[in-house]
Amino acid sequence: MNILITNGRVIDPASGTDAPTDIAIADGRIAGIGRAPAGFKPERTLDATGCIVTPGLVDLAARLREPGYEHEGMLESEMAAAIAGGVTSLVCPPDTDPVLDEPGLVEMLKFRAEKLQCARLFPLGALTRNLAGGVLTEMAELTEAGCIGFGQADVPLADTQVLQRALSYASTFGYTVWLRPQDRDLGKGVAASGALATRLGLGGVPVAAETIAIFTIIEMMKSTGARVHLCRISSARGVALVRDAKAQGLPITCDVSINSLHLADTDIGFFDSRARLNPPLRQQGDRDALSAALADGTIDALVSDHTPVEADAKTLPFAEAEPGATGLELLLPLALQWGERSGAGVARAIEVITSAPARLLNAADAASGIGRIVQGGVADLCIADPSLEWQVVPEALRSQGKHTPFSSYPMQGRVRHTLVAGRIVHGQQ
Repeated sequence: MNILITNGRVIDPASGTDAPTDIAIADGRIAGIGRAPAGFKPERTLDATGCIVTPGLVDLAARLREPGYEHEGMLESEMAAAIAGGVTSLVCPPDTDPVLDEPGLVEMLKFRAEKLQCARLFPLGALTRNLAGGVLTEMAELTEAGCIGFGQADVPLADTQVLQRALSYASTFGYTVWLRPQDRDLGKGVAASGALATRLGLGGVPVAAETIAIFTIIEMMKSTGARVHLCRISSARGVALVRDAKAQGLPITCDVSINSLHLADTDIGFFDSRARLNPPLRQQGDRDALSAALADGTIDALVSDHTPVEADAKTLPFAEAEPGATGLELLLPLALQWGERSGAGVARAIEVITSAPARLLNAADAASGIGRIVQGGVADLCIADPSLEWQVVPEALRSQGKHTPFSSYPMQGRVRHTLVAGRIVHGQQ
């Protein structure tokens, strides 16, 4: 279908575009920016007056719960949540059941996702078999099946010898290793160490649980030359280590979740299990450092850390509740809110959820158009009204998981249309 998007403010951080202009779409690709090609006749016109038109959002951390956890989320419901939030490309971790450690499982998941014709799925393969931390997976075969990197999800890799072997192998073949930095033994608590956790009697997770892991990873990177992406960094001291590693020229990147960027440990309130998250919410000083690091580029991307959790697993005492929260539909408004409050601006807010995370995907390049608006590139686009005010009503979310620490929070900015390969997959058809 030929589609013409008119009167919108087009923001494409990859090219530096931020101006009112039209976009013509034909055969699933962008046929013209500013001026339609000769002979172009739109079959559908989308009036984007008062809206921003951005590349489709790219989320580097979204659990879809299939296979194995269909009681908490299904591919259909979580993909629907993605496109409702303007997310057209997403990365899922390997901690499914069974774990994504066999090519057949990866191929099946990608096939199921492609049949839904919603967002593009980029799976992470397991770094070790069954995430057990012992035997390395067949990374080459998993890459051929569609994996864009390898990780342990939230399962710490305690054996540094295994970590060294994994990084050496990944470095040899140019694979990226995605690691959530947390020491196995220090990270067994349920809240960030501090006055609040002490007062509530909750087991604490010290900052050292993150920094020891980051320091170890960095030292291993120096000896192996591996490329590493740190998932959901959460502390000021962790940020400082990453900033220093980047200054040394190490191939290290990292992301932060919308939860850690906007909330602090005080948001736990009176044992609110919706704020039971992994990594745990830290103090306001950490939150401020994360915000500054995202603005200056030390932190590369902002992620939803979407983890749908069933009601029975959340309506438990805080320490027993399952960690996680739904977030796909909140990524855009919380990014825009951060951009305004931090002074980073709307362009940087869009960059950290589009072109910046797209650069971290091996499958994405300038020609593909993922995370950017480029002539001839794939027409993955998000049209959103940045002034629309709304309130988070969990029951109204598309995700099967209805638990979020942002429940009843006022939001500003909402997706009007989402396009994937030139098809309108969300909004008025």
